[in-house]
Amino acid sequence: MFRDRLEAGEQLAEAVAALAPRDPVVLALPRGGVPLGVVVAQRLAAPLDLLMVRKIGSPGNPEVAAGAIVDGPAPVVEFNSDILRHLGLTRADFDTTITDLTAEIDRRRETYMPGRAPEPVAGKTAIIVDDGIATGATVRVAVKALRTHAVGEVWVAVPVAPPEAVDDLTGRADRVICLTQPTPFWAVGAHYRNFGQVSDGEVVELLRGVWSRDVQ
Repeated sequence: MFRDRLEAGEQLAEAVAALAPRDPVVLALPRGGVPLGVVVAQRLAAPLDLLMVRKIGSPGNPEVAAGAIVDGPAPVVEFNSDILRHLGLTRADFDTTITDLTAEIDRRRETYMPGRAPEPVAGKTAIIVDDGIATGATVRVAVKALRTHAVGEVWVAVPVAPPEAVDDLTGRADRVICLTQPTPFWAVGAHYRNFGQVSDGEVVELLRGVWSRDVQ
């Protein structure tokens, strides 16, 4: 069990650094992945950016992920075909939802990184960092999105995830670093003593701290 996201980030940073990624760029998933992404980026002396991913909830039951969308010059959308088939829906039924989520992603990027251009990832080792994985649905679409940007390699780095999610991602990413794979797996937060929600304000302060050091 990790004390908090900072301790998890420190351990994760050492594990990633030991593998010596070539020309890395760290992409944290907000909001919970940002404290860890900051630590990993500092340890690697690598640039830090955010990878905005939003779940596409099912009608009447938004907690059930029908798919996910990732920001970028051409947003990438991936659906769970089994869920769509069960609900009797098509991708076209989510057009309005996708428009709304794209606007929310744009709002969040402007809130977190006003006026700052995304870090280039072409040819680099793009390292996706989060505070943990439950099902892997969010990270799967993140990996798929990065493949469209001509990255050199895609790595996934998390402190905790269920073994089946790690196995699935291992077939999609070039490398998966996961510090612990508990069985049974209950929830990401169950493996932290302190797992309070990370606020928008905390994300902004963390990023400002990183970028202020970059210009010194």
